[in-house]
Amino acid sequence: MTGPLRKIRVLVVDDSAFVRRAIIRMFENSTDIEVAGVAANGESAVELARGLRPDVITLDVQMPVLDGLSALELIMKECPAPVIMFSCLTGKGGEKTMRALEIGAVDFIDKSSAGGAMDIGALAKELTGKIKVAALVDLEKLRCATQKPEPVRPSGGRIASACTEVVVVGTSTGGPPALQQVLSRLEPPPCPVLIVQHMPAGFTTSLAARLDRNSALTVREASDGEMVLAGHVYLAPAGWHMRLRRRDGELQVWLDPVPGGHLHCPSVDALFESAAEVCGGRSLGVVLTGMGKDGADGARAIKKAGGRVVVETEQTAIVYGMPKAVAQAVAVDAEVPLYQVADTITAMV
Repeated sequence: MTGPLRKIRVLVVDDSAFVRRAIIRMFENSTDIEVAGVAANGESAVELARGLRPDVITLDVQMPVLDGLSALELIMKECPAPVIMFSCLTGKGGEKTMRALEIGAVDFIDKSSAGGAMDIGALAKELTGKIKVAALVDLEKLRCATQKPEPVRPSGGRIASACTEVVVVGTSTGGPPALQQVLSRLEPPPCPVLIVQHMPAGFTTSLAARLDRNSALTVREASDGEMVLAGHVYLAPAGWHMRLRRRDGELQVWLDPVPGGHLHCPSVDALFESAAEVCGGRSLGVVLTGMGKDGADGARAIKKAGGRVVVETEQTAIVYGMPKAVAQAVAVDAEVPLYQVADTITAMV
């Protein structure tokens, strides 16, 4: 963690000389961030990380000599530091990004959203924000979140409870490994689970597929109009608000691209508010790690409707922003560490 008067020291790793120069220019006049070193391949990145001990590393996925994932594994093993991956959706970019988050990367930047290398300056604001968040991350929390638990085997014989009709989950920075921890430990509940994870368009497909493979639950990216089933998990596609509505007595997904005054799309607030409206007191909201306060207004709606709210404790949250905002907004029903979230959900439903 950096002191108040010291700049955040960043190691920039990218095989593109243009990208390296562009990032150096981004921060040459910054009062908060400085480029401590640059590397053109993963092997040099590991050597510099050992010697420089930077506060944050930006690491490209595709590189010669030693690729980004291999370099990330070595860095997290030998000289751990918060890492932001530079990725894109071309080829297997989405799958590699999800793997990087599992290994220990804090976050990622979608290079493809810049429209090409010449537009990388457009990402300066996003990169600055993510570097500042990454510099504050507790690496021990990150290590615990990325430990892979044994999936829970369905016990069978559960009687469907009338207490909870839907579980809605919201998360942002640090969310993918946190979600894997929760879903790997969760027995298939007698109600559907709907999740909003802040993520650029396209990457939620890879995340849903990875969560599905690594848990006993059926996890998929939600489709507009589909009926939600007990024991199934639905992930909001990036770029769409996921809401609930009732048709012929059945719960149904409604994907809505209209911003509706929400900062994020998908929005945790939008999902939680719709759950409160449609399911009332039979809603259970869960907020995990994330930056900002998305979910606070939605939690208010759930509590007002008579539902319950659970948040991840500061003890384990990689970024405590969202859980803290919810805990300050409402009287939460439980505040538990990540490794107890699945058991808490099971007990409540």
